[in-house]
Amino acid sequence: MQNTLQQYSDLVLQYATDAGFKVLAAIVFWIVGRWLIGLVGRMLHSALGRQKVDPTLMRYIGSFVGVTLNIVLVVAILGYFGVETTSFAALVAGVGIAIGAAWGGLLSNFAAGAFLIVLKPFKVGDFVTVGGVTGTVKEIGLFASALDTPDNVMTLIGNAKIFGDTIQNFSSNPYRRVELKCQLAGSADHVAAMLLLREKIAAIPNVLKDPAVEVEILDFNLVGPILAVRPFCHTDHYWQVYFDGNRTIRESLAAAGFPAPMPAQVMITQAAA
Repeated sequence: MQNTLQQYSDLVLQYATDAGFKVLAAIVFWIVGRWLIGLVGRMLHSALGRQKVDPTLMRYIGSFVGVTLNIVLVVAILGYFGVETTSFAALVAGVGIAIGAAWGGLLSNFAAGAFLIVLKPFKVGDFVTVGGVTGTVKEIGLFASALDTPDNVMTLIGNAKIFGDTIQNFSSNPYRRVELKCQLAGSADHVAAMLLLREKIAAIPNVLKDPAVEVEILDFNLVGPILAVRPFCHTDHYWQVYFDGNRTIRESLAAAGFPAPMPAQVMITQAAA
């Protein structure tokens, strides 16, 4: 009886030792595998960087390679424990079909992300309006893209929504037009005002000389003519030119002695009517 118990004890100890070694080996494999995956990712990023590959494409390839290598690592560890990997692969395929049916939106986002990479309607660093959100592109991911809005809020947008909606890329062209308006009094010399504003607005930093500043009569109201003031600049300087332009309109007209448009004029005109 004692010999039998000793045999069972030795058998349990042997199995426990073997299992312990396998668990320890699996942990070591996981740590080393993760380190190697990180090393491969860094080497791939460095190699693509030397080839001057687009940063958006670099992130996309890096994410895909990282996910693939992690799956391979998990399958390898399971195989070390004696799990039949072919059965595991079939299970993964079945689960993938079920997940694909339940989460079709994720797959559409993934497909849209691939099209965004291939067609390149915008790249990292561009200032865009996509999916109803305006901001600077920080990342184009596998399923969603990240934008930093002008008020510095990071916003994630599904790639399918981006690809299925209107895309405006403000960084694609070398310059854009700044839309400003100037209200003149009815008694003001509009010709002199237009000449003055063309000169003063053109002197604002970062306003382009070509195309030249446009100042024309846009409309009329009960106060007087409304001027359209349109300087051109690179998109990076849009808001600087916008705010400097409004200040220049106010200060230059006041310094030149142009009469200020008064709201009372509207009331008097309406009462006379």
